[in-house]
Amino acid sequence: MNWRNTSFNGRTHDFWCHHLEARAHVIYGQDLEVLTQVLSWLQDSESTWLCTIVGATGSSPRPVGSMLGLTRSHQVGSLSGGCVEDDLIDKLRRGELNKTTLQRLHYGVSAEENERLGLPCGGHLEVLVEALSPKSTGWLDEAVDALSSRKSILRHLDLLSAACRISAGRQAQSVAIDATTMVQSLGPQMRMLLVGAGQLAQVLSQLAVAMDFEVIVTDTRREVLDQWAGPPVPLIEGLPDDVIATHITDDQSLVITLTHDPRIDDMALLEALDSRAWYVGALGSLRTTSARRERLSQLGLKTEQLERLRAPVGLDIGSKTPWEIAIAIMAEITREQKARNNVFTE
Repeated sequence: MNWRNTSFNGRTHDFWCHHLEARAHVIYGQDLEVLTQVLSWLQDSESTWLCTIVGATGSSPRPVGSMLGLTRSHQVGSLSGGCVEDDLIDKLRRGELNKTTLQRLHYGVSAEENERLGLPCGGHLEVLVEALSPKSTGWLDEAVDALSSRKSILRHLDLLSAACRISAGRQAQSVAIDATTMVQSLGPQMRMLLVGAGQLAQVLSQLAVAMDFEVIVTDTRREVLDQWAGPPVPLIEGLPDDVIATHITDDQSLVITLTHDPRIDDMALLEALDSRAWYVGALGSLRTTSARRERLSQLGLKTEQLERLRAPVGLDIGSKTPWEIAIAIMAEITREQKARNNVFTE
């Protein structure tokens, strides 16, 4: 469908600009943020290290694949939320991080170290530390370009020579590593498009942003967008099918309808269920969901498309308040995302 009616009032434009400038890590995701920054440091001729969690057992503050970029005076990204980063900075300042070879460091090898580093009881991290060189700008440029275009890529690192290359693709696990090779899966930030800018959207967007989702909110009602009290995310006034067609272009995307207006929700769902979005949800009771499925079927959606619809959206935990409903929705998304990545366990 063609874009017909998207406009930005002054406040919406302010939100958009503020979000790009002040909250780039929310818009672009941490992988892209880290790689963009380390590339910039290398281009400025700064000595730069890239640290990646390549293994974890037990509880872990950050997932495998998380990255941290370091120079002698700056850092970007996170591995543990503080203490592991501090230890790496101390090692860097003491000259204990190699400038030419790879290092595999282990954290949480004892209860005493877990307590010192603030790691969860029983948690163990393996961190791969790479000293980057001017030659690294080649693969970094390629990775940043791909991630900026919302493409999924694989980073292949030879652990013997430290040579790195990028290829298109995706693997089930975020990091696969053996004695000679590491393959890291990198992809665009998960994008969530919310149809309807009411109170539930404001609460849900807070949770989603905190969980590193990029959130876009659309509504046909300018007055509702003007009253937005949620986090500073892009707000788009327009018809939902056109907004979805423009912004939901890959399988790292979700659409959730929240308006309670069947005309708007149905318009959005017709487009979303025919898109590449991997998760499509709709707010509503069992009765309204049954009626909605019947309408969508009459409007031409096939059975396999309707089977993709998560409705009523969210896990059935008896939620009533906006916060409870938002928690139920994010819990279901988390469960489905883990299953999609082949790491879900009962």
